[in-house]
Amino acid sequence: MTTIRPARPDDAEALPDIEQSAALAFRAIPELAWLADGDNASPAQHRALIADGACFVAVDDHDRPVGFLTATIESDALHIWEVDVRLDRQGAGIGRPLLQQAIDDARRRGLTAVTLTTFRDVAWNAPFYETCGFRVLEAAELDTRLAELLRDEAARGLPAARRCAMRLDLR
Repeated sequence: MTTIRPARPDDAEALPDIEQSAALAFRAIPELAWLADGDNASPAQHRALIADGACFVAVDDHDRPVGFLTATIESDALHIWEVDVRLDRQGAGIGRPLLQQAIDDARRRGLTAVTLTTFRDVAWNAPFYETCGFRVLEAAELDTRLAELLRDEAARGLPAARRCAMRLDLR
């Protein structure tokens, strides 16, 4: 059984390994396989995100993280930076409850939206988020923050044509 709970500072040490394991799924997409060998956030970076209080972990029966969601509050929106589940636990129904926990948290905080950036055409990215109520934002709908995030991602080598920003309105 998997339980979703707020992330604690001591969870931070486990999160880079989960991020690395989750990235291995990109090896199935030849032109994105390089992402499997990319840099991961450090435990210190995860601790900083956890300190903001908008991060959640999925834990096993021994309270060990097997997945996580990191997010920050940006103005009136919860922005999701990362949702990762260990490769050996993917497809077991962990990502959706993590996402739902974050959405519920954003509602409790009185935020108006949940945002993220992701790949348009990777099954576990935009198509997955669409099943959860998110919609792809067209270029004219992007606010300054999201447009800048997409530009930064392109500058770091992510293929701009395959990336998009998404939003779930909570109003």
